[in-house]
Amino acid sequence: MAFVRPVTQKSLRRWSTSLCKPTFRTRTGILQHARLISTEKVTDDHIAELAARPLHPLTLGDLVKHGRPPLSSDELFDSANFTLSILPTRLATRIQSLRNLPFIVVTNPQISKIHSNYMHSLSTLLPWAEKEIRTLEDEIKFTEVMADLVQTHADTISILARGFLEARKYISAKEVARFLDEHLRARIGTRLIAEQHIALHFSSQPHAKLDPDDAAKQKHGECGESPDGGYIGVIDTELCPSSIIRHCEAVVGDICEFKYGMRPTITINGEPDYTFAHIPVHLEYILTELLKNAFRATVERGEQRCEPIEITIAPLPEDPALGGHKSSISNTNQGNLDLGASAPESHMEEHFSSNDPIRPLDKTTPGVTIRIRDRGGGISPENYKHIWDYSFTTFNEEQVSSTLGGGGDGGGKGSHSNMDALNAISGAGGGSSLAGLGYGLPLGRAYAEYFGGGVAVQSMWGWGTDVYLSLRGVGKVDS
Repeated sequence: MAFVRPVTQKSLRRWSTSLCKPTFRTRTGILQHARLISTEKVTDDHIAELAARPLHPLTLGDLVKHGRPPLSSDELFDSANFTLSILPTRLATRIQSLRNLPFIVVTNPQISKIHSNYMHSLSTLLPWAEKEIRTLEDEIKFTEVMADLVQTHADTISILARGFLEARKYISAKEVARFLDEHLRARIGTRLIAEQHIALHFSSQPHAKLDPDDAAKQKHGECGESPDGGYIGVIDTELCPSSIIRHCEAVVGDICEFKYGMRPTITINGEPDYTFAHIPVHLEYILTELLKNAFRATVERGEQRCEPIEITIAPLPEDPALGGHKSSISNTNQGNLDLGASAPESHMEEHFSSNDPIRPLDKTTPGVTIRIRDRGGGISPENYKHIWDYSFTTFNEEQVSSTLGGGGDGGGKGSHSNMDALNAISGAGGGSSLAGLGYGLPLGRAYAEYFGGGVAVQSMWGWGTDVYLSLRGVGKVDS
């Protein structure tokens, strides 16, 4: 059965050559559909009923449990039904969260658009609510629904930021930060669930037979392995951090050289050949934000000969109690409570509680620690306490007017004004539309913490900054 594909396996796995950010793009850059997607009107009763259902705590283990591609038809159907079992509840929860904002904020055109987008996505899932996917034709249609969902919410973050800027008189910066902390993490899970099934769809039979080109192997990366061979959906089971570092170095370096006429160098030590199982686009986004700040600080220190930025890669101990790493990371004590991934104890499976960590496949899974050390003068004490802030929430009226007018004079780490060219690559699903809004580090930390990792910053004012990024993988994946 021939049909126009909304996405391709290759487009899911290849990171952008111009922007290091989690994106979901088609071969032509435009979402395509072979047929109109069926919808069903969403009522308040639908939202209330779905939001009251038990919430599934997403783990990396959930994403690989259907097996290594190519999946059989039954395994592919199981993936689709698993996806269908949790997405409606997540979407309904997000709708409720938006409706809990002050009414005058929700009526803002930008915020209202986000609400409408969630209502639309839920309306495309309701026709599937009372059925089980057990035919190839239904699975193809459902995959198109997932592609529509990903595309619909591609610019959610930047639209929300502009909406909150416009409605700043009616909601406090603290309330905005609390909402965004929750919403960003919920969005990570929702998007990842949909992208995972789409990736499994295009890497499995019989779909791959429809277009032999989609089954072609990509060129070997820095680690010397074929990317296709190590992937389970969007998860690379042989992810080599050093190759991602080098890619992001090239992207950030090009922008830095264009802006300043020079670029710092990077040295990688430790275990550059180390691999583990994780999501490449997440690591890519985090590293881009961290390198962007390290490059800028190094160049702007004003020395003619820039000190190289030193990056150390070390395996995270399989026993998380070793090496000073906390044995568990809870949603509550790190402020990353995701109502789409955790809920009051009465709504959870009995072995989870609201304070449980978001866990990988198993609690002793291997991971990685990456230290990024620059000698860019460090972070001033005044700015250090604001490095995790969404800086647009502290804009003055001049900065607000410039940003809403397209000037983008926001601030990032260490600055609340005068955005430079490096901030133009801060977007996640919106490109330069996020430039200067101060989303980079908070969103990067959200990606790191979502599956039990974290980001820590140590700075010596007048000398430089060390940033420690820790990520956990999915453990051993059977062949």
